Amino acid sequence: MSFLEKLLEGVEVEWKPLAHKESGVAELTRGRVMSKNYLRDNEGEYPVYSSQTANNGEIGSISSYDFDGEYVSWTTDGANAGTVFYRTGKFSITNVCGLIKIKNLKELDYKFLFYWLSIEAKKYVYSGMGNPKLMSNQMAKVPIPIPSLKIQKEIVRILDTFTELTAELTAELTAELTARKKQYAYYREQLLTFDEKEIEWRTLGEVGEVRMCKRILKKQTSSIGDIPFYKIGTFGKEPDSFISNELFNEYKSKYNYPKIGEVLISASGTIGRTVIFDGVDAYFQDSNIVWIENNEDQVLNKYLYYYYQIAKWQTAEGGTIKRLYNSDLKKTKIQIPSLEEQERIVNILDKFDTLTTSISEGLPKEIELRKKQYEYYREMLLTFPKPE
Repeated sequence: MSFLEKLLEGVEVEWKPLAHKESGVAELTRGRVMSKNYLRDNEGEYPVYSSQTANNGEIGSISSYDFDGEYVSWTTDGANAGTVFYRTGKFSITNVCGLIKIKNLKELDYKFLFYWLSIEAKKYVYSGMGNPKLMSNQMAKVPIPIPSLKIQKEIVRILDTFTELTAELTAELTAELTARKKQYAYYREQLLTFDEKEIEWRTLGEVGEVRMCKRILKKQTSSIGDIPFYKIGTFGKEPDSFISNELFNEYKSKYNYPKIGEVLISASGTIGRTVIFDGVDAYFQDSNIVWIENNEDQVLNKYLYYYYQIAKWQTAEGGTIKRLYNSDLKKTKIQIPSLEEQERIVNILDKFDTLTTSISEGLPKEIELRKKQYEYYREMLLTFPKPE
């Protein structure tokens, strides 16, 4: 029998509603409206928490505070409704947050309540009318298991340890990734800086023609389908639009389409973001995602890929966002060493890119693994027999 099984074996649990008037274990309250102007005019040292989850929910700090002590707060409105936080010290909350104050600390531990509600609160969120909400009347109904205080504190100790270890691992991996990226950027800059006598300058227009796919209308796309369609917002990420096989085959046969290895360039939004086309069936937004048609007799596509990352793109204002027009793209000058030197540079940078990418991919995978491990033990520790 494992330690956790022994810990929970035969444990007696009493169930009570979170905030019933008579039998509830806590009292609920809400925050108050605080505008941006109010935060600016009353700037100080005490944090203000709102409905966001970034930065632990903190949106600013003011010179006064509404609460002082140990509490659990939750988000009442919006996409993060039902998210809970453990709060201590002097602070305030806005009107889209609720606050939980335990009535009897000899009966229930704040951290134990926080961990329990981290699982349960979102089950009570109401998503009608497109605006998720978890108001006080619903939150009050959440059933709370109450084992002995000794068991509660042991569960908290174990989960705190898992939380701390996960945070430490994430910090280590993130620091390693940051260091590798800096190293990669340094060597890329060094390798792509040449003695003027050793290279020649050419424009991209001299390398090849600027190409783009045929325009796709919004009505021709759908949220599900056969062929992924990459817009500027999803370029280099997961697509959220698709086109039919029939349309894809028709447009691919009649109009421009990249060859395997050619480098797709973002010409709008994140200017200069690059992706090497791998040949997997996909379609790309016209004029926003372009490429240089290149037969590689003078310049390697992979060399272009790395050079684009340090290129000085000349953009023009196009409406509300910057644009890299085809005429500007054609005029962009690049340094071109011999093909032999290009191969040497590409081989070195490929190694750095592989290392950085492996860490980048490994980081979320490792974090996800730790998260699942944490959730597994949290579920095990917070699974109690419910009354008939």
